[in-house]
Amino acid sequence: MIVRNIEEARQTDRLVTAENGNWDSTRLVLANDGGNFSFHITRIFEGTETHIHYKHHYESVYCIEGEGEVETLADGKIWPIKPGDIYILDQHDEHLLRAHKTMHLACVFTPPITGNEVHREDGSYAPADE
Repeated sequence: MIVRNIEEARQTDRLVTAENGNWDSTRLVLANDGGNFSFHITRIFEGTETHIHYKHHYESVYCIEGEGEVETLADGKIWPIKPGDIYILDQHDEHLLRAHKTMHLACVFTPPITGNEVHREDGSYAPADE
C-alpha cells in the first residue's frame, strides 16, 4: 500500500512547475509506483493559456476548484470548465487550456508518466520508450 499527503509531496521533487509559470503539478502516483496510470493534482494559474497535445498519453481531468475553458484546436470548439466537470482527452486532442480563476485539477494519465517529463514545443510529452 502507498499513502501520500499532497502537502508533503509538494516539499519534494514530486512538485513540478512549468518553466513559463502557467501551472504546477504534484505527481502523487507515478510510473515507478507500479500502477498502469499516474495521478496528479495540477494548478493552472489565473490568466494563463497553455498549449497541450498529449500524442502518447490519454488523460482525464476533473476540476475541483476554479474556472476556465478548454479549446480543441482541430475544430475551435470551446468548453467552459468549472468545479464538478471532467474532460477526457480520448482522441489525443490538441487543445488550449485557459484559467479564468486558478484551477485545481485532478489528472489521470495512461500510460503513467515518470514525473520528469517536460512539455515539448508541440505541447506533448515524449513516449515512455523515448
